[in-house]
Amino acid sequence: MNETELLAILARGEDSRHQFKENISNVDSLAAELVAFSNSGGGLLIVGATDAGEVLGLTTADICRLNQLLSNAASQSVRPLIHPISLNIQTARGLLMVIQTPDGLNRPYTDNQGRIWVKSGADKWHVTTREEMQRLFQQAGLIYADEVPVSGTTVADIDHRALEEYFENRYREPLEDTDQSLEQLLRNMGLARNGVLTLAGLLLFAKKPERFRPAFMLKAVALPGRELHETHYLDSEDIFDRLAGQYQRGLAFVKRNLHYVQGDQGINSLGILEIPEIVFQELLVNALIHRDYFISAPIRVLVFSDRVEISNPGHLPNHLTVEQIRYGLSNMRNPLLASHATHLLPYRGLGSGIPRALKAWPSIELVDDRAGNQFKVIIPRSGVN
Repeated sequence: MNETELLAILARGEDSRHQFKENISNVDSLAAELVAFSNSGGGLLIVGATDAGEVLGLTTADICRLNQLLSNAASQSVRPLIHPISLNIQTARGLLMVIQTPDGLNRPYTDNQGRIWVKSGADKWHVTTREEMQRLFQQAGLIYADEVPVSGTTVADIDHRALEEYFENRYREPLEDTDQSLEQLLRNMGLARNGVLTLAGLLLFAKKPERFRPAFMLKAVALPGRELHETHYLDSEDIFDRLAGQYQRGLAFVKRNLHYVQGDQGINSLGILEIPEIVFQELLVNALIHRDYFISAPIRVLVFSDRVEISNPGHLPNHLTVEQIRYGLSNMRNPLLASHATHLLPYRGLGSGIPRALKAWPSIELVDDRAGNQFKVIIPRSGVN
């Protein structure tokens, strides 16, 4: 980094990746900043400038003291260890220190009091809610929502017929031929733990999963225009079901609220769907399998006069980008659900769903809304494809 690049950052102001400090004298304060950056994608802490980006400058004595403070904070006041890099850059207005903290590979990081800090805009905040802590552990690959036991459930909540059909289809033998008890079988398949259903077991095979997780449903609404209205709609359905049922009923909802066009077919034909059905097959499955189940909210399917929107709770996991998923790169948020879904849903895995949908309808827009913590797919009805 040179002076021009540094001054350009100061001119743009603070954000989630850039923090300005006039000076630092407290090791705990510095440790908190390092922890927040490491838990939130990394960033630059620029010392010697005001919050507004005005250069005040540092003395050589300040630089020596800050380097020692940085060494102490990174090695003694942070767990696990963080390895920041410091740069001293001379500008026409004064000397600045730039502390570069990498994105942490061993999240979540804590300070020496065990507190977890994350970035929130230009500020940082102390994580205290269970949901946010779960998400941090999820990002680190230490916990998966689909493996968590669902309190209040038992193996008696399983729809035995649905499990039988799945077992015979996948393993090519009747369920009753196995020498395992139902509880042992479910445990070995990752669908139960100590007699309690995991979230995967509940969503895939429970009789009525909405009894225990009513938020994990699919809410579908068809509207007459281009805006969302709370009371005026053409069709609406709250879909409570197992994942396979949500997929089938969600697909049926979309199909009955789209137009059928004649195309090159004969005059007596039924017509073809205005948007290829494979688009919704891929996108609905993607939503059900890859949504963030640590967020208690439904998947939303909105059919407008000019577009269809499918909104998943949770932005793209970790630092996966829209461009990466366009080319098939994936990050498994719910690996247990995904492993069973290949035998229950038209799901192929390997990140192939989004590219297949884009190939069938190239005008699809993908929106990773990190501020709103959701991933939205917008399928134009009138776009050129």
